[in-house]
Amino acid sequence: MVSKLDEQAVRHVAHLARLSVTDDEVARYAQQLSRVLTYVEQLNELDTEGVPPTAHALPVSNVLRADELGHPIQQEQALHNAPRQQDGFFRVPKVLDQETA
Repeated sequence: MVSKLDEQAVRHVAHLARLSVTDDEVARYAQQLSRVLTYVEQLNELDTEGVPPTAHALPVSNVLRADELGHPIQQEQALHNAPRQQDGFFRVPKVLDQETA
């Protein structure tokens, strides 16, 4: 059974998600996430024998259009509204550091 989620785990998850959290938020999130995990534990106690697995409560089907050959977009047109570009490519901020990847 899951007991209280500690603040170190919350800080670790926040770091992985690249979130900046205050000490007050860490304490509050630890309590809230512990309650969520406790609820999930309660759900695990339900008898689901004979209940077919479902991915969605309602029937869902994809509506796809025919794949048609069209005119390709030119590089200049694709980069026209890009806030930053370099050597014909989109320039974006670095997301992962080599040390943390």
